[in-house]
Amino acid sequence: MKRASLLLLVLLSLALPVRGHELGTTKVNATFHRDATYRIDILVDPETLRNRLGILATGARPLPAPAADYQKLIEAQAALFLQQVHVRFDDASSVPRFQYVPLQTRAGAVTATIRLEGSIPAGARTFQFRYALPYAPYLLTVVDEAAPGPPERHWVEGEEMSKQFTLGKRSPPLTRSQTALLYLRLGFTHIIPKGLDHILFVLGIFLLSTSWKSLLSQVTAFTIAHSVTLALTIYGIVSLPSIVVEPAIALSIAYVGFENVVTRTVKPWRIALVFAFGLLHGMGFAGVLGELGIPRSEFVTALIAFNAGVELGQLAVIALAFALVASWSRQKRWYRQRVVIPVSILIGITGLYWMIERSAW
Repeated sequence: MKRASLLLLVLLSLALPVRGHELGTTKVNATFHRDATYRIDILVDPETLRNRLGILATGARPLPAPAADYQKLIEAQAALFLQQVHVRFDDASSVPRFQYVPLQTRAGAVTATIRLEGSIPAGARTFQFRYALPYAPYLLTVVDEAAPGPPERHWVEGEEMSKQFTLGKRSPPLTRSQTALLYLRLGFTHIIPKGLDHILFVLGIFLLSTSWKSLLSQVTAFTIAHSVTLALTIYGIVSLPSIVVEPAIALSIAYVGFENVVTRTVKPWRIALVFAFGLLHGMGFAGVLGELGIPRSEFVTALIAFNAGVELGQLAVIALAFALVASWSRQKRWYRQRVVIPVSILIGITGLYWMIERSAW
């Protein structure tokens, strides 16, 4: 029972404050101009940024405010924001100018750009960047006008310093094995720890399954479905806007959670429903993968590796849930009343909350 309670507490602590698909919500584009100036554009969710800065300033989450006030509130914290950014040329730091570029709407999501500008020191040979505020890995794209060719892209982990870029020179492209390992890791981290919506959906499937056969049939249906739409969406054959896909994914989570409460067994038609929900989740994965800057020469490698990472993440969720709770309590008479029903209700409520939140994006 203590382990079941721990699972509930973990879900309660994570469910409401976190949005799904954290991976990719922050993007950084650095441009080095021929006149020895630089511009770094940081694409952000203004609400998330305002909350992060408020917590840093006061230790508490700020009170809700109208979206129209975000610019004024964030500009008031410009000095604090710049403390979370490190622009380095060789061994010297550069303090950029701060500018807030007004709100935009991209694929149904409200975003803003923080623009940092400054001068490149004379004779500088290398550049590094650190941005301490993102919750997850973010994509850093570097355009150097003195080095002809495509932009360089590099994934930076959370608060870490980026790799060192050589000014005026392109780094060699990733090998096939390096690309596979990179996107395998990104697929896994899109589930654990940042894909809470997908985690809850997989847990919902797991909770009602009384045998490995029924669990495997649902997971297999889900895997095949999201693999199909992931590929079709990435190749541009199928497309739905995120303003439709994201609330629908949240609704699928709510449905699975509440269905667990009203039924005790896996019905034959549930596999068909899980397959249909998998098609939606595949579009959600594709929405993220489409922003990852996949090299065209290794597109298939990256696509397969990302999908494999997602599957490993889902299997890890099932293994963890089994080890923490089901391995010792699944055969107990109280398992349904004390584990399945309360956790499923929490999953259902969270799904409804996300559906309303995402519908308002």
